[in-house]
Formats: sequence, C-alpha cells, structure tokens
Amino acid sequence: MKKRVLAFALTAAMVGTMLTGCGGSGNNNAASTGSSNDGAKVVKIGVYEPASGDNGAGGKQETLGMQYANSKTPTVEIGGEEYKVELEIVDNESSNDKGPSAASSLVGSNVSVVLGSYGSGVSIAASDVFKDAGIPAIGVTCTNPQVTEGNTHYFRICFLDPFQGTVLANFANENFSAKKAYILTKLGDDYSTGLGHYFKEAFVALGGEVVEETFQEGNSDFISYITSAKNAGADVFFAPVSTEAAALIIEQSAAQGLNIPLMAGDTWDSNVILNAASGKDVQIYVTTFYQEGGNTEFDNGIKDWINSDSTAKANNGGDDTIAAVTAMGYDAYYVALEALKAAGSTDPAAVNEALWKVTYTGVSGDIAFNETGDALRDVAYVKCANTETGAWDFVAVQGVK
Repeated sequence: MKKRVLAFALTAAMVGTMLTGCGGSGNNNAASTGSSNDGAKVVKIGVYEPASGDNGAGGKQETLGMQYANSKTPTVEIGGEEYKVELEIVDNESSNDKGPSAASSLVGSNVSVVLGSYGSGVSIAASDVFKDAGIPAIGVTCTNPQVTEGNTHYFRICFLDPFQGTVLANFANENFSAKKAYILTKLGDDYSTGLGHYFKEAFVALGGEVVEETFQEGNSDFISYITSAKNAGADVFFAPVSTEAAALIIEQSAAQGLNIPLMAGDTWDSNVILNAASGKDVQIYVTTFYQEGGNTEFDNGIKDWINSDSTAKANNGGDDTIAAVTAMGYDAYYVALEALKAAGSTDPAAVNEALWKVTYTGVSGDIAFNETGDALRDVAYVKCANTETGAWDFVAVQGVK
C-alpha cells in the first residue's frame, strides 16, 4: 500500500480536554410491486442484518436507523406514483454459513434493493445470492474492500478498511508515540483480519513493529493474549473484533492491569463497549462514521423515537446513546429512496443502474459512489470512551490527502 499522508483536523483545546477525560421483524403483507392491505402500492426494501450472534448488537442498532427513517418517510414517489415503503427484515445471524439463506428469503420476498450488512463477512457471503437474483445491495458499514470488488451490484456508503487502518495506525504513532503494536484478530472473520492487515501495513510503513495473534470462534478467555501484549512491551493493543469479544477483552484487560490504549475500528462504537468500560481503568479509542452531536435534529428525533418504543430501546442496548451505525442505517435508507426515485421503477435492475449516479447529503456527510460502487469518503471520527460519564468523547477528525 502506498504511503498515505494524513490531514489531521484537530482543535487543540478539545484534544487537551478529551484525551484527559478518556480513561425487528419485517412487514410481510405485500410484494414489492403489489398493494398493502389498505390498497396502497408497495415497494419493499430488504434489510439484511444480524440480530443474533457475535454482531447481533451492532446489527440491531444499524437496523434501528433504517426503521426510524422509515417511520419518518414511509412513502416514496416512483414514476409519478406514490408507494408505501415496507422494510423486509431478516436475521443473517452474524454467520457466513447462514447468511446466504437469509439473503435468499429476501429474494423470495421480491425486494427492490437490499440494505446491509453490519459485518463484511456476511455481506461477502450473500453477494452472489443478490447478484444471481439481479438485486442491488447497499452496504452500510461493511468496510472490507472485497464487498464491492469484482461486481457491479454491491455498493456501500461507508469508508473502507485500508483507509480506516491507516487512520488508526497514524493516530497510534502520532498521539501515543507507539513503536510497537499488539494486534489481535479473529480467525475466519473478514472484517477482523482485513482491518488488522491494513493497520499492520500502515504501522510498519511508519517504522513500527507489530506482534500478531489470532483467536478462534467461541473463545472467551483473553488473558493469555493480554499477557502476551504485556510481555512484548506493546505500546497499543489493537483488536478489531465484535462487540461481544470486545466486552470480554475490556473486562479482562482492566482486571489484568493492562495500562496501554485499547484501539479498534467502527465495531467498537457501541454502548456495549461503553457499558463494559464503565468505571474501569482502561483507555479505549475507536474510529467511526458519526459523532453524536453532529446533527442536532437527527439526534433529538431518534432519541425521542427510541425512548418512546420499548423494543427500540432494548435493541439499542437499553439506553438512547446514538451509535454511528444507526446514523449510517438512517442514511442508507434515504440513499435507497433516491435510487428508487431516480430509477422511476421498482425493478431491481433499474434501481441498480440508477444507484451509480445517486448523490445524497446525509447526517453522516455527503454520499456519492465511485467506479467500484464505494462511497467517496475521506474522513473518519476518532473518539474515546469516557469511563466516568459513560459516553463517547470526541477526539479528532482525520482524513487522507
């Protein structure tokens, strides 16, 4: 990978303050081009997300953004006619093996476009199902480059792991003077191994040294890995893993007195992480897509919506903290609507063709697609977990020149 130069946009006063403070079910009553029970024309948008398994917490939060957007904008004008928009939601169970079956159920439901998934591996696993059915998919926070490589049907609205890995490596180097990094990834997880690879590549290019280890599915004891990081004299502990594994790593790191920063990518941007870190002597830094406070109207609206619905609140981890993936799910819904409007049809092939030229300004920023179907994203938010307040503190915005 070519050496990248980071443009570091950072308010000095904020950095000084923040660094010291850091310690559903689908609607199944109509076909995509049919009619609902009230006689309205219907278009279906598939939601391909995990509601169970390692990434279930993140998948539920991503889906919440789509559901909130649908509650705000339940109709769309297509070809001069108004259509009711219904979300067809399936659970891919965070499983590369089970994901294709979930994707097939969306195909059978006659959806016009699919949103998802949280998790690159399950997105890659289902790609051919959508391809063979001629249905376009819009990745929301699946950051592995393989999601869109070599195909013309999978798009995405988030940044990619080569960029995210570079941001994290530079942040470790510039802010912690890190010379040695410990990298822990999960075997068989495309997101985990991919982001670990790109972080390593960028960190080594900066003159750093890395120590790498992997763990297998179902592992719950991370003490040996934490001990390895200590013995290696690592300056940072980088673990791009699921929130389920992350919560255990945080708990066990605190118990073992690991006094170096824990770093991760977008999967750790969750109140699951905040809850795990609460009251503990740990430092946690993550890169992500959105910082609460970035759009007041969106923040206030979705908080009111979450607090008014016990199921939504439960799916958000029991409080109204806004995860970046929720904001991204919200934006993805509106990108799908823009594609439907531009296509002037509910035909998936027409929607696929229209997506290439869709532009949309969402709460997470401007969205447009390049020649591979990837979003033209050039900034990431860096934030840290405040273990006293139980909230994320903004640290910086980083981008690539």
